Amino acid sequence: MHHGGTGRTARAALVTALILGTASSVSPAWGISTSAPPGGASARVSVTGSTVSAPLATLRTPALTATPAFAPAFAPAGDRRASVPSVPGRAAYLYDASTGTIHLSKQAGRRMPVASLTKIMTAYVVLREARLADTVTVQAEDVRHAAANGATHASLRAGERLTVRDLLYAVMLPSGADASHALARVYGPGSTRFVAKMNATARSMGLVDTRYATPDGLPKPGPGYSTALDQAKLADLALRDPVLRIIASTRRHLVAKSKVHRAHTWTNSNKLLGKTPGVTGLKTGYTSAAGYCLSFAADREGHRFIGVILGESNGDRRFQTAARLLDWAGEQTPPEL
Repeated sequence: MHHGGTGRTARAALVTALILGTASSVSPAWGISTSAPPGGASARVSVTGSTVSAPLATLRTPALTATPAFAPAFAPAGDRRASVPSVPGRAAYLYDASTGTIHLSKQAGRRMPVASLTKIMTAYVVLREARLADTVTVQAEDVRHAAANGATHASLRAGERLTVRDLLYAVMLPSGADASHALARVYGPGSTRFVAKMNATARSMGLVDTRYATPDGLPKPGPGYSTALDQAKLADLALRDPVLRIIASTRRHLVAKSKVHRAHTWTNSNKLLGKTPGVTGLKTGYTSAAGYCLSFAADREGHRFIGVILGESNGDRRFQTAARLLDWAGEQTPPEL
């Protein structure tokens, strides 16, 4: 199975302004963020087990031909951090979105399929195209899409009418390909146009190594690609949307039976929720090509840690790794006063 009007225009403009005004400048070749706390404070940069503090003016994006981010040349003698937890996945990234500190970068700029992490962008775009109270009628093609691809689904049936709000829960919690197909069909309109909106949004966010091919990350007609770094950027921006943040952090969502739809109970596939302190989301994913993927975040002691694991071969181990990474990053970070 695979995990996997005027008012709207003004809202989109506001979101674009937020993105362009607040997104950090990050070099995927080096994994160094040039953002820092306001007031001219020094930025902290972590490079594979080492932390370096430097004035912001000295943190320039180096040439792509220079040494990669995880080269030990940046590790000053006598300033070794606690051992970095093992990360078996093919790629991973972990940083403190509150300070710009990068704690871990493993093949973070490598392009690869990200499975149902794709649905984070799907939900993000829908929230800019639709009203939460809008009603969408599920069609047979939405149900067939999930069944034909052996995808995870939200047990939707043709003819059901559900609000956009409820369908977003169906997308993010059980990773319903039927729900994502229904939303893309209505708010593209159609998957092709919807994917174009996803890619346009990715460009506006500065996700230069991301290309979406479907609204759900399934292999057909193509899996698309992204990177651990780009997915971490996306997670940061997605969590700034209060609606998406609430949905992503919800462990279970109940939809009571009505005259226009059946009762539904959707459980979040993110096993960190309720078990790992401070976790606020975000999304799981799996295809045979992408492996097990996880986009995760936690708020602790005034810091927001955001991480991504791609290409893990063991579904449960990605959660265990993420929990260890969050604990480790918290140990390296002084609490916000």
